Amino acid sequence: MDIDEKAKGRQKRADELEGRLIDFAVRIVKLSARLPRTPAGKHIAGQILRSGTSPAPNYGEARGAESHADFVHKLRIVLKELNETSIWLRVINNSRILKTELLKEIMRENAELCRIFTASLKTARNGSKMKNEN
Repeated sequence: MDIDEKAKGRQKRADELEGRLIDFAVRIVKLSARLPRTPAGKHIAGQILRSGTSPAPNYGEARGAESHADFVHKLRIVLKELNETSIWLRVINNSRILKTELLKEIMRENAELCRIFTASLKTARNGSKMKNEN
């Protein structure tokens, strides 16, 4: 496989990941609309809307980062927001504001995205260390 093919493969994976993050954000928007219009429901809806829709545009920013350090920083933000979303999903689930069946799939996707970005950050940090050693 030549360098051009590797670059195309990385681009395709990045595009697919960005698409997943956009789909995740849309699901969060729809989920927040289902929350009750009580004070607690409105508060949680606002919080999960902010954290759950933030990863997609932040990943887009990471893809256009001006430096490796900027890229790593923006990936950290993506992971931080996904982790916060995970907490809000657990609050919704544990408080039984929505039925667990409505949350299972989005919670699974959130956990998977967290694992992907944890691994990506580890890889990016290791890449940074290798550059500094050379």
